[in-house]
Amino acid sequence: MSTFAPVDPGFEERVRESFSRLTLMRTIGARLVKVAPGEVDIDMPVRDDLTQQHGYVAAGIVTAIVDTACGYAAMSLMPAGANVLTVEYKVNFMSPARGERLLAHGRVIKPGRALTVCAGEVYALGDAAPKAVAAMLGTMVAVRDTAEAPEARA
Repeated sequence: MSTFAPVDPGFEERVRESFSRLTLMRTIGARLVKVAPGEVDIDMPVRDDLTQQHGYVAAGIVTAIVDTACGYAAMSLMPAGANVLTVEYKVNFMSPARGERLLAHGRVIKPGRALTVCAGEVYALGDAAPKAVAAMLGTMVAVRDTAEAPEARA
């Protein structure tokens, strides 16, 4: 459970609206299933077209959903008008990504005005108990929403 208080009371709507514009997430069938202060879960069905030559979900797809979950977890604690970009991350792959669905859980470890440190996990879900697939540690940077920046309108 989250212990952070959002500075923007409209954080959930802002996160959900931003996620709805992510073409990559739509393309891979990912859904935003939980938005809480400092925490985001993304669910994705496993499909053959997302797998690599051994039949496991490709590492790039696994990384995309956990990076996105961590980014939105960070954004949930930022003020209105702020957006987020990934500065860096490291992902450990612990077991093959296979099952019916993948669930990425991103959470804030340490929020900051400029930089926010996040952690994330990806679990494979299916008939058996959830299995840990990947763990991520990342840093996100707050950026001003370019849609509001005067230079973006030039």
